Amino acid sequence: MSDLETKPIIMFDMDGTLLDLAFDNLIWNHKLPERHAHTHQCSLQHSLDTLHAFYQQHKHTLSWYSSRYWTAKVGVDTLQLQYDFKDQIRPRAGCFELLEALKAQGYRCWLLTNADCAGLKLKLENVDLAPYFEVMISSEEIGYSKECIEFWQILQRKHPFDPNNAMLVDDTAPVLQGAERFGLSKLITITQPSSDQVARNPLELDYPAINDLTELLPLLNPVHTKELNVKTA
Repeated sequence: MSDLETKPIIMFDMDGTLLDLAFDNLIWNHKLPERHAHTHQCSLQHSLDTLHAFYQQHKHTLSWYSSRYWTAKVGVDTLQLQYDFKDQIRPRAGCFELLEALKAQGYRCWLLTNADCAGLKLKLENVDLAPYFEVMISSEEIGYSKECIEFWQILQRKHPFDPNNAMLVDDTAPVLQGAERFGLSKLITITQPSSDQVARNPLELDYPAINDLTELLPLLNPVHTKELNVKTA
């Protein structure tokens, strides 16, 4: 294993972790039902019911995150819809302050997102995250969503890393569970992924939790230890 592979890596999710999930909630829970109802000349309630059923069927699969899939499925250009409201894409509290600090301290940072390649491109065009990351991966490129252990196995083959020297910050429990099954033990979640929803109680979450991203900084020393076993608000 090379020296580079042994250096600590901080792996970040994008939506709900670095970026405010309120944008995605706006698109998928409000704007898409409205446009679906207009396109198909049906009631808003009918569109809400139809889309909710589709969402439940495909949640946590690769299709769930694909704008191409949803465009074909519901007859609405979902990527264009996201571009129509791109001004609502915003970083979460402490995002750039944390990334600047990590860059100054020499940490390796990776961006791992379930957003499809087109969605990743859209977000990067509107929030300039790219300069802070040596690796940026969409699960579409891997062929599995981050919830699947295969995602992590393929990622490691493409970009070798030591799970014992890596930390993952992600707002989604099934993703953290998939990473844990693979062998990552330094796992952090987010109490309030979306600014339009109430923050979750950190004591009720399965992983150590932060809200403002700069709260990660005091937890970085445990990257070098076996376990993270504290919870913080």
